[in-house]
Parts: sequence; C-alpha cells; structure tokens
Amino acid sequence: MAETISKSPNEKYCTECGALIRTNAEICPKCGVRQSPSPSANSLDSVAPNGKSKLAAALFALFLGGIGVHKFYLGKIGWGIAYLLFCWTGIPAIAGLVEGIILLVMSDANFNRKFGNC
Repeated sequence: MAETISKSPNEKYCTECGALIRTNAEICPKCGVRQSPSPSANSLDSVAPNGKSKLAAALFALFLGGIGVHKFYLGKIGWGIAYLLFCWTGIPAIAGLVEGIILLVMSDANFNRKFGNC
C-alpha cells in the first residue's frame, strides 16, 4: 500500500530528486544537490513539482485559451476537448482570458495545490 506524504508549510520538494525537504535546506539530504533559493510568494516563474510552469499556463490561457491549450498543458484533457468543441462560439476565448488573469495572480501554493500533482 502506497504511503502518501503531506507537505507542511515549512517544507518543499527537492529540485533534483523530488524528496520532501525543509524550505531552508541548502542541500538535499537524499541526493546531495544544492537547492536554488526559494522564489517569492507570488512569483510568475514558479514551477510546480510536476514541472508545470505557472507563467506558461497563464500565457497559454491568454493567447491560446480559445482552443484550450492551457487546459491540455495543465492535464485537464476533458476540458481541453470541450474548449476545442466550442471554440467557434467565442465563449472559450473569454473563459481563457479570465483564467489567464486568474493564473497570473494566483499564489504559488494555490497553483501547486491545484495543478502540481497532475
């Protein structure tokens, strides 16, 4: 049976091996790789543990949201197909614009919680 590890606010994932380490750790105790400094609480260039970038998702939503590219990128395939099916109505373009703005102002913790484990 797989054991789930929950991340506390004072922990982060190692950039190399993905192990759960303390946020102030300079070197991962598991793999020995030096960690880069923690990004600010609302930086645009943050990357989730699964490699998804908040900035890339927001740009996809703003510029290609009408055809659902951001949904496919974030692993929401069903929603991406729905956006493709209804792209001729213009509704997905408006929704993509709104979602792009939401992604830009979303905190890193919120982004990781929603899209970091896809």
